[in-house]
Amino acid sequence: MVRLFCFLLFFACLHSAHAQKFGFVDVNFVLRKMPEYQQVQQDFDRFVQRATQEIEAKFQEVEELKRKYNSEELLLTEDMKRERLEEIAQKEKEARELQQKTFGYEGLIFLKKQELLTPLREKLNKALERVARQHQLQVIYDKSGDFVVVYLDPRHDYTDYVLEELGLGDPEDNPKENANR
Repeated sequence: MVRLFCFLLFFACLHSAHAQKFGFVDVNFVLRKMPEYQQVQQDFDRFVQRATQEIEAKFQEVEELKRKYNSEELLLTEDMKRERLEEIAQKEKEARELQQKTFGYEGLIFLKKQELLTPLREKLNKALERVARQHQLQVIYDKSGDFVVVYLDPRHDYTDYVLEELGLGDPEDNPKENANR
């Protein structure tokens, strides 16, 4: 909601200012085009897979303890039953905490993705800055972001320029040749 308000406020200011230039870029599209992104995605997928396997192993351990308890319950004293149930509850609590720590809000998965994407985003930000300076843009919006773009004039889409700046442009789709879009 705050982002939408800022977006609307900016456009209100645009109408009162003269010669302000803005543009849009599909940041997610550009990131997916970067060769390093594939490696980052593979590293992230491996991390998620290992984390998932670790958590599943913890829950399997809990299930095994429950099965063992159920099969031996008739032979156990009340004290032994209480101890086993406490052990099962503790192991289950540990498994849930690990799951929350890994997959919860700003958990290990979130932090790992941020860590892996940081170098790519820094490279992208430098390219965005160069494109903004080359085309004298005051603001570049990410059209893949949270706000909804109902209409976008293609003249203000600088995604191709950013791809070209990163050396990822399509040779058949040169934005400099199509500057009069």
